Amino acid sequence: MPTPIPLPLELTDATSIDESTLADLLERQIDIAWRRCLEVFPGLPRPGVWLDLKGKSAGQAHFGRGGLRFNALLYRENPRRFLLEVVPHEMAHWLVRHLENGERFRPHGREWQTVMRQLFDLEPKVTHDFDTCRASPAPYRYRCVCREHAFSVRRHRLVLKGRRYRCRHCGEHLVQAPL
Repeated sequence: MPTPIPLPLELTDATSIDESTLADLLERQIDIAWRRCLEVFPGLPRPGVWLDLKGKSAGQAHFGRGGLRFNALLYRENPRRFLLEVVPHEMAHWLVRHLENGERFRPHGREWQTVMRQLFDLEPKVTHDFDTCRASPAPYRYRCVCREHAFSVRRHRLVLKGRRYRCRHCGEHLVQAPL
């Protein structure tokens, strides 16, 4: 059984690490994950890496650009878990997509789950639980019968154009809450 990817020694106090060092640590962690993938798929190209992702997503395998995108703010706020969970998660997507017929596999399907468990020794989780308040402010408030929902500017504009949303819990249509 494989061991989890080790953390770099420099990651002892993340609050005192500058942006350049954090970027280097991310690159190093991606390199470790990529080399582990090469053990089972020797032809896997090394992905490019960008810290330009915004919003609530921590990472994204972007096949059109040929690499992995990461959310710099979420990484800065959660460096340990980011390196241990998000990097393997996205590298698993990268590997599965490059397998024969990989474009036909579901993003978090059986193949991806197998890579997460057997190659990275991690329980496959589809989403992270990082606090995204600072990464994705959602200033527009909408209500249903059971709760209040926060909408981003983009989603609010879609509502203004006629799109309707339902609550996933009670099924009621969401309406904008008074200011």
